[in-house]
Formats: sequence, structure tokens, C-alpha cells
Amino acid sequence: MKQLLLSGLLASALFGATHAAAEDTIRFAVTDIDGLEALQREMGPFKEAFEAASDLKVEFFPVSGRTVAVEAMAADQVDFVLTGPAEYVVFNARLDAQPVVTFKRPDYYSTVVVLDESPIQTPEDIKGKKISFGEIGSTSQHLGPVDLLTKAGLGYATDYEPVFLKRNVAIEALVAGDIAGIGVNRTHIEAFSEKFPDVKLRVLLKGDQLPDDILLASSKVAPEAVEIVRKTFADHSETLLAAVTSTEENAKYIGGAFNAQVTDADYDVVRKMYENLGITEFTEFVGQ
Repeated sequence: MKQLLLSGLLASALFGATHAAAEDTIRFAVTDIDGLEALQREMGPFKEAFEAASDLKVEFFPVSGRTVAVEAMAADQVDFVLTGPAEYVVFNARLDAQPVVTFKRPDYYSTVVVLDESPIQTPEDIKGKKISFGEIGSTSQHLGPVDLLTKAGLGYATDYEPVFLKRNVAIEALVAGDIAGIGVNRTHIEAFSEKFPDVKLRVLLKGDQLPDDILLASSKVAPEAVEIVRKTFADHSETLLAAVTSTEENAKYIGGAFNAQVTDADYDVVRKMYENLGITEFTEFVGQ
């Protein structure tokens, strides 16, 4: 009877939340999947598995990037957003969005690579040269590599010149000698090897495991509703992970796991990365 009463209270709190799109529906967005068709294709299996496990309905809310997603949450158009570590810090600072569960990516770390035959042997050798980073504001392609260089004693935009080139263009620039190195994550090194088999790269700096991607909740969602979502991930992790990783976009999570014990403090390391760029407020995405 006590368990039934608790379940009833949780359900009542969820169903009575004024900010839900419908009484038993949660509105869900992913910042790096562009458009409804792609969202349905890449997250459809997860949606089906989550609905079966939770008795909740998931309503996809398509966005065209992180800025649209944070604006949608500010306008109370979306309840939960799956996003990256750097983006979470901004959502939290601007909207007091809270962590719900992380999506672990195995071997998710940043590197700075140079040509294998490059005379650059130490970070000190980078001084006065150009380093290309991936997407501006990306945790693994920008903030992470900058953090590695900072820890090696190199000041951002003072000891070297940061540039932002598409990865394939960056490789060509590296071969041509126009840049000295590239900041990327591990999976990009593998992609380089496949696409440019004759270009041999050497890892100059390698970072630790980065904080995971994260499902965050709007501050307007009832705490009881957030707890139901968190508990669903904890209780049905194998089923949900199998569903998530059944599509191409989510192959990065294969071999990973969910962490429902995540706290905001777990992302302080990302805030430190922002500080390397001279950013201390965290309310705007880098480059915007």
C-alpha cells in the first residue's frame, strides 16, 4: 500500500506539472541532431524503449543546434535536452538546468596532433605557430585541446594563434605547413587515418577522459518528474543503451553506460576549460 501511495504521488506530481506538453508527455531535444526527420531516425528506437520502460510519452522537439535548444528551453518549449559537456555549463548558468543522467562515451578524450615527421617535439615548440581546432566551443575539439596546451604552459591566443578549420582542410593545411598542429578527439584521429592513409600523425598531447554527454532537465520540470526519468535510466539501463546505440549517430556510445548519479560539480572541469579562454560567466556559447 505504501509503495502504491508513493507511485501515485509521483504520478500526480508529474501529471500535474504545468510545464509539461501534455499530462504524461516529456518534450525531448538533442542539440547535435538537426531536424525532426533525423531526430526520429536516430533517436526513434530510444523513444520506443523509453516509453515502454517509463509509461511516459516522448515528444521530439527538433532543434538546429545548441543556441536554438537553449532558447527553446527558455521559452518553455522543451523539458529535457541531450547535449555535450560545454553546452550543459551554459544551460545551467543561463536557465539553472539540472543534470539528470549522463551518456558515457568510451575513450572520449582530447588530443593535439602534429605530423609524424614534424620537428615539433614538445609543446614549447608550438610557440608562435598556428594551431587549428575543430568546432568552436566544442568540448573535445576546442576546450579540451586548449586545456592541454594551457597545462603545458601555453597561453591561449598569446603563445600560439588559434584558427578554426574543417577537419579535412586542417589536414591539408598541416601537410602544407600552414599550421603546426590540430586539436581533435580520439575518434577524429581514426577518421584521419582512414581518409588520409598516407598522412602519418603523432599525438603530441593526450588528455584524460572528458565529462560525458548529459541529459539535462529544465528548472520548470517538477522534481518528481525528473526523478521518474532518472530512475527509468537506472532501472532499464541495458535496454535503453541497446536502443540508443542501434543507430549510426549514436555509435559513439557503444560500450558506454548511463550514470544517474551525476552532479553539477562533475562539470566544474569544463568551467575551468572556459576560464582558459578568459570566459568566467558561462552564459554564452563560445563564438556566439
